[in-house]
Amino acid sequence: MRKFDGDTLLVATHNAGKLEEIAALLAPYKVSVVGAAEKGLSEPDETESTFVGNARIKAHAAAQATGLPALSDDSGLEIDALDRAPGVYTADWAETGVGRDFVMAMTRAYEELIAGSTSKPWRARFCCTLVLAWPDGHDEVFPGVINGQITWPMRGDQGHGYDPIFTPDGHDITFGEMDRWEKNKISHRADAFKRLVKGCFG
Repeated sequence: MRKFDGDTLLVATHNAGKLEEIAALLAPYKVSVVGAAEKGLSEPDETESTFVGNARIKAHAAAQATGLPALSDDSGLEIDALDRAPGVYTADWAETGVGRDFVMAMTRAYEELIAGSTSKPWRARFCCTLVLAWPDGHDEVFPGVINGQITWPMRGDQGHGYDPIFTPDGHDITFGEMDRWEKNKISHRADAFKRLVKGCFG
């Protein structure tokens, strides 16, 4: 396992909220975090069929373009009764051509569950794979997951994406009803980050 020994980490995302979340998680390690937008990087095409494959594309592209170690993640929702869809296509289900509509995406998930005559509980999980890549081509991979079930109708206006239809195990509220920072302590990304910190920053 290669340790991170630099002072600046590029996070290969254009999502300001995700960048803020990652910066907070790494703050105790005295690491300066910069985002892809700050470096003028474009988003590479995600052409793989797995979370780790797409995360690797983003991390290595950013590391090669800047000469900095780069961290990326790929994440999504897997619903067992839909053969783990939407999976890597989680964001694609929300694409409209003029932005993302996650209400549309959540409705599609529910309608497909109903159309398939599936029975409750609708087991599901959020998955996150983090990849830390160095300019020399080396990388380290850290998966994270949180299990739960699909809830309908949607509940809550916190969070983002599919959060209003996901109730994590051990809780009776959805991610959409949960305080953002409380969610961040138990989320799939938090699980992956614990592994990252132990492996590369500990």
